[in-house]
Amino acid sequence: MGLLAALRLIAVSGCLLLLCGSSWGINASVPLVIWHGMGDSCCNPLSMGAIKKMVEEEVLGIYVLSLMIGKSVVQDTENSFFMDVNEQVSFVCDQLAQDPKLKGGYNAMGFSQGSQFLRAVVQRCPDPPIKNLISVGGQHQGNMTDVLVQAQYWHDPLNDDLYKKHSLFLADINQERVVNETYKKNLMSLNKSVMVKFLQDTMVDPVDSEWFGFYKPGQAKELETLQESAIYTEDRLGLAEMDSAGKLVFLATDGDHLQFTREWFNDNLLPYLR
Repeated sequence: MGLLAALRLIAVSGCLLLLCGSSWGINASVPLVIWHGMGDSCCNPLSMGAIKKMVEEEVLGIYVLSLMIGKSVVQDTENSFFMDVNEQVSFVCDQLAQDPKLKGGYNAMGFSQGSQFLRAVVQRCPDPPIKNLISVGGQHQGNMTDVLVQAQYWHDPLNDDLYKKHSLFLADINQERVVNETYKKNLMSLNKSVMVKFLQDTMVDPVDSEWFGFYKPGQAKELETLQESAIYTEDRLGLAEMDSAGKLVFLATDGDHLQFTREWFNDNLLPYLR
């Protein structure tokens, strides 16, 4: 083979390798599962549809599944208000288990109540596994509002014993009654648990619930951080150990509920999706 021919072959091979490398990068991207908040749907072009499109533009070749709870967008929206949360979680667990594109694992991003619902998926349904869990404005210690689906993650600091006894969802996934070691083990298997708090949030009470904080028991004025709470000091969910290992990430943005820019999203959340 002559020198010129050899150089041409090397050049072509190099291009092929670059293309192959790019293709491998596309195929190797971790899938993303999105769960919307109350009153929203999987495919709203102004919310979840826009998020899905944005991620697909930023991470070439990524598979993004925006969850539809039901058989239509209308059902999906209605179910976000009225469907039993535990039934929603079971529905999603079945859907994820049957998706061949997720069998190697995926990242999960929840918006508002979709955040704590996805955490329930982590704790209850570890196959396929979630790698990074991103909570955008989620209420992990509940909300003071007692309406519709929110009643199932309603948390009354004035009646803590009553809340623990009658809670349909939140007290279970937060290990308020008994410690389920499987829940703890599954949550600790995450690479990262990222929590976003909106500093001007007018919908979540208290806003600190977005960082797993809440009111101190017996009153509704003085707050305690996650690190000050019993769920952390007793390490019922493994959060203290995760924190020590650098697995908990606390982010904040100066906006109202779920209000952020594409630039902020790309700078702060996109690194956990690549």
